[in-house]
Amino acid sequence: MADTAAAKTQIRRNGKSPEAFRTISEVAGELDLPQHVLRFWESKFPQVKPLKRGGGRRYYRPDDLILLKRIRDLLYTDGYTIRGVQKLLRNNGVKKILNGDLINASGNLGDVQEALEAVSAEAGSADSAQRRELAIILLELETIRDSLRKA
Repeated sequence: MADTAAAKTQIRRNGKSPEAFRTISEVAGELDLPQHVLRFWESKFPQVKPLKRGGGRRYYRPDDLILLKRIRDLLYTDGYTIRGVQKLLRNNGVKKILNGDLINASGNLGDVQEALEAVSAEAGSADSAQRRELAIILLELETIRDSLRKA
């Protein structure tokens, strides 16, 4: 019953049901991103495949929207690079990315949180943004080290 009420509220708010396809302007507004960023991501992430109608108009499926939200979070919140997200998608697949079951580029279970804990002990006076940046650098260095060991 609560799900039905939430769905009706969603329909009233934007005029479409949650299962409806969205245009690029609707998706851009919902994700708070410029449209050109979505078009760029389509070129970098082949997993994002909106339908294209006559005149090249894009229509995003609900699953595309969920994947785009996760990509946005990985890039802007978790601090991954585009190449890093590409590797995550290649190594894990879309389903694991959406569930948050990430395996980093070196194939080991891990995430920024573990690196944050490791960095926090060393960087006592650093603010949270600096700690996050250090954690990301640490993960990248560990990935490079593991790649060099394999070579």
